[in-house]
This record gives sequence, structure tokens and C-alpha cells, in this order.
Amino acid sequence: MTFEHADFPVAEARRFALRFLAGLPASGPPVPPRTAEAVQLVVSELVTNAIKYGSPPVELSLTVAQGMLSITVRDGERVMPTQRAADPTRVGQHGLEIVAALSQDIDIQGEPNGKRVTARIAL
Repeated sequence: MTFEHADFPVAEARRFALRFLAGLPASGPPVPPRTAEAVQLVVSELVTNAIKYGSPPVELSLTVAQGMLSITVRDGERVMPTQRAADPTRVGQHGLEIVAALSQDIDIQGEPNGKRVTARIAL
């Protein structure tokens, strides 16, 4: 799913994630509600960061392998995000802190036309 910068589709990105989770094979265990909430929050943070600090196009993709959900957001900006140390006095810019707290790992990579941020959550 590709989002354009001007659309600010964060709510649609969360709905996309819920539809994806609902469509997972019934042969596996159901996704716990708290995990689904964590997925929605990670999607919100990554898409918001790409829209706010990145450049179009913004793309969200979700994949599952070996019980892990990979949430990948690409955008056209080459400047890499950096995770800051926790600071309760700082207003805003806590997105990667939140993502890190909810994910098993985060991978940030440059690409020829921008960057890719992938967070992995155990299902």
C-alpha cells in the first residue's frame, strides 16, 4: 500500500494493519488483542514519522515469517532517523522510543531512493 504525503493516511494505515492481521491464516494462533494494539501503534508511529520528516512516496508493507510480523515503512528522504535517549522533559519526538519498546528489533537502512525502517513484533 502506498500513501502520498498530502493524504496523511495514518488512520487508514492502522485499519490496513488490522485487516492484515485479521486475514492471517486461521491455522495459526489468534493474534492477542494487546499485540494487535501494539502493531497499530507501531504502524502509526512509523507512518507519521515518514509523513512528517520524510518525503513522498510513503509505503507501508506488512509481512509475516516465523511468527514475526515485519512492519516496513519506506519514504523518499535519505536522512536517517535516530533514536534519542529517553528524556521525560522532551516534548515530542518519542516515536522511535515507542517503536523500540513495542518491537523485538528495529532495522533502519538507506536505499537508492530514500530509506526503509522495519520493526519486528512477535505474534
